[in-house]
Amino acid sequence: MNPTDLVNPHILSQPVYEPGRPIEDVARELGLDPAGIIKMASNENPLGTSPKALAAMREALSGSALYPDGGCVALRERLAARHGISADQIVVGNGSNELLELLGHVFIRPGDEVVMGTPAFIVYKLVTLLFGATPVEVPLRDHVHDLAAMSAAVTERTKMVFLPSPNNPTGTTNGADEMVSWTKGLPGHVVVVIDEAYAEYLEVEPDWSEMISGGRPVVVLRTFSKIFGLAALRVGYGRMNAEVAALLQRSRQPFNVNAIAQAGALGALDDEDWVMSCRKSNAAGLQQLEKGLSRLGIPFVPSNGNFVLAEVGDAQCVFSELQRAGVIVRPVGVYGLPDWVRITVGNETQNERVLAELERAVTGKGNPVGGTY
Repeated sequence: MNPTDLVNPHILSQPVYEPGRPIEDVARELGLDPAGIIKMASNENPLGTSPKALAAMREALSGSALYPDGGCVALRERLAARHGISADQIVVGNGSNELLELLGHVFIRPGDEVVMGTPAFIVYKLVTLLFGATPVEVPLRDHVHDLAAMSAAVTERTKMVFLPSPNNPTGTTNGADEMVSWTKGLPGHVVVVIDEAYAEYLEVEPDWSEMISGGRPVVVLRTFSKIFGLAALRVGYGRMNAEVAALLQRSRQPFNVNAIAQAGALGALDDEDWVMSCRKSNAAGLQQLEKGLSRLGIPFVPSNGNFVLAEVGDAQCVFSELQRAGVIVRPVGVYGLPDWVRITVGNETQNERVLAELERAVTGKGNPVGGTY
């Protein structure tokens, strides 16, 4: 019996997420020294992890023989205090990606429709398809989510809408008040998922407290993978009303977040100075990259995140050229942008290097020359 004869048929057509390439894989393939490669593809924190988080994780290692806190009680209480809500309104996941899947388990059924912008984080579409629903993709307008068009796409079959802020891969965001007002205007049968993976980089964050504490099914997701520098640990969380949180708690696996990750997240929350320094460094690095791209005549989308989307022409060719030079960026053809690459903000030296290698890669290739969008 062929295993494919036994599976749910939709699995055979399910797209597969392709992460950014690890340094070790690139080094092995191209015969490069891993120490000389810089990875600017996955929006990781170039400053690394908070010393307080590292210390907390080292201490937690001594308890590795024991199961972790299955309810993430201490972390949920700390997050609840941070956001001014109760702990029963917080759900912690193995990265915010797990929470996206839990939302699918709880709410999405075959025949449902799920509204999302395009291009946006591809996992929204993957989760929708995984549960047999139909993704309704609404094109961005000037690289920003078109909230009016998204509202118009909502029907009685719509079960969920996704709105990231800032958006990946464009780095754009809608106005804080605009997003809250838009959410209030959606029908009550629609679950609204606000993805704030990069929210800590924003100067002004939306206030979701009224929506979360009310009766509307609004879920606001965050992650420790970006500004907190804990991407390897996979910790994310969602804020929502207690009834929705209880439903997600029913669907998650026990011990879904390991003890080292929980300790690291708690340590990171204790180090606000580190977060502030990372935000300041990112702002300077983003300005450095955008000025450099302007100097090179490479169009880009002004970003509010820790990355910038740049139009380089034949993006796959440029990606390959940069890899051979020991610089890993992210081509975004999977998002319908074959001429673009996404570049993570690095430290000052890394930013200068990617700009220098990018200048070499685009020279003589007939790539676009212009300013910013």
